[in-house]
Amino acid sequence: MQISLQQIALTPKTEHVAAVIGLSGRFDAHEVPRVRQALMQAADCTKGHVIVDLGGVNFIDSSGLACLVQGMKYCRECGADQVLCNLQQPVRIIFELTRLDRAFRIARSVDEATTALAA
Repeated sequence: MQISLQQIALTPKTEHVAAVIGLSGRFDAHEVPRVRQALMQAADCTKGHVIVDLGGVNFIDSSGLACLVQGMKYCRECGADQVLCNLQQPVRIIFELTRLDRAFRIARSVDEATTALAA
């Protein structure tokens, strides 16, 4: 699994920043420690605002889902948000079957997620 991390300004006129974590490949139990560390680091560096780009993820298991839930809870404890985006069809189906699509803020793109966080 590839993990990328970058920071973006939510709006040019504010100091609000979000970290974008890009994931690709299989998101399973083997990858959870690395992703969890990236989520915590991103939340700490940006006062909590995190965008998780799942566009390159073609598989996610229950441990991957649990990791994202933990990340969401950690962000909330920091007083900020986590938005998921670019869910591919196989991953979106898993979110719908588990009804986690109702628990997470989900956007179609990084731009849409950025707009949602800036609002």
